[in-house]
Amino acid sequence: MNSKFKSILFNSLFVSTCLAAVTGCGDSEKKLPILGERDWVKKTVDGKEVVDTIYNKIPKFAFVNQYGDTITEKIVENKIYVTDFFFTTCPTICPVMKKQMVKVYEAYKGNPDVMILSHSIDPEHDTPQVLNKFAKDLGVEGQQWQFLTGDKSRIYEIGQNNYMSTAKEDTTVQGGYIHSGAFILVDKEKHVRGMYDGTTEEGTKKLLNDMERLLAEYKK
Repeated sequence: MNSKFKSILFNSLFVSTCLAAVTGCGDSEKKLPILGERDWVKKTVDGKEVVDTIYNKIPKFAFVNQYGDTITEKIVENKIYVTDFFFTTCPTICPVMKKQMVKVYEAYKGNPDVMILSHSIDPEHDTPQVLNKFAKDLGVEGQQWQFLTGDKSRIYEIGQNNYMSTAKEDTTVQGGYIHSGAFILVDKEKHVRGMYDGTTEEGTKKLLNDMERLLAEYKK
């Protein structure tokens, strides 16, 4: 694996690992942490001034899927979902990532509370037709796993600013693009609740375990 790819992967996952350790998220009795930057605002409730926490939240979006349909944030309303960034001609970590993501897809196939969103960072090549064939080659059908393309700058912006995942062009690396190998878990309120190494069996198992914990939060 290219050393620059290793560095990006390590950096993106290091922060979440540290946060997990601090919050004790390994304890199944505790809720998963909310990751990312946060802000605090003062407001008045019942005549008293209180401090409210504003967490990082995935904003509204509009991309095109493998069927040529425009997909917005409404598709994941009242669902938890896993997201990642890739491109179909990726010669490095993407094939491994997709092999691992298929395991997530198979584990939750048909579950109405779970979705997967995979964003292409090479929209010029990865048209809906290309993504459709790519999905079929993986054995994916239906709407539960969305392969998304669209405006390049918007994909990079939401990846780096909101999902906290590196996604950009880089002519110095093999394939011409650089991205994190992270799988990102998002809750029904569109908060990032976990980041996992999508290139390893261990990372995928941790994701599957945390998905069960997150789903359990909504059953209480």
